[in-house]
Amino acid sequence: MKIILASKSPRRQELIKGLELNFSIVTYEVDEDFDASDLPSDIARKLAVKKAHHFPNTLIDDEVLLTADTIVWINGKVLNKPANEQESFEMLSTICGATHQVFTGVCLKTIDKEISFSEMSSVTCKKLSDEEIYHYIRNYKPFDKAGSYGIQDWFGYTAVEKIDGCFYNVMGLPVSRIYEELKKIKKK
Repeated sequence: MKIILASKSPRRQELIKGLELNFSIVTYEVDEDFDASDLPSDIARKLAVKKAHHFPNTLIDDEVLLTADTIVWINGKVLNKPANEQESFEMLSTICGATHQVFTGVCLKTIDKEISFSEMSSVTCKKLSDEEIYHYIRNYKPFDKAGSYGIQDWFGYTAVEKIDGCFYNVMGLPVSRIYEELKKIKKK
C-alpha cells in the first residue's frame, strides 16, 4: 500500500513519516470555504473530503489518498490560519486562559472506497501576557497554523496546561486512528 499525502504541512509530513509507511507528497490548491452553520466536526471532515475530491491525479490500485484539515473551535466559531500579526494576536488572546477544541477531519480514498471522519481534542491554555504572545508571534511566526499556534513548539511548552484527546490530532493528524483505518483498508 502506498500513501499519497496531499498536504503542504511539514507537521503532517513528519507524523506520517513516523508511521513508517511508504508515502509520497502531492500538493495542490483547494478553496477552503465552509458552511459556518455546520458542526465543527463536520466542517473539518467536509474540508478533508473536499480536498480528496479535488485531487488532480487518478488513483491506481494499492494507492490511498490521505487528506486532512484542522480547525480550532472556540466560542462557537472557527479560528483559521491568521492573515497577519494582529489577527494572530487576537486568536492567541482568545485561547489563552480558556479551553478550546481542535478538530481534524481526515479522508482516506482509494479507487473504490472513501472513509472520512473527524477527531476532537480539547486543549486548555493558561493566560499569557501580551508581551509573551508577541514574543511567540515574532519568533515563531505561526501564520500557517489553525488557531495561530503549534502545540509542539514554545506556545505548547508554556501555555498548554491540559489536553483531553490525541496530542497528534492537535498537531494536525490523529495518527493512531489513521493507522487503524489503514489496516482495515489493507485487509480488503
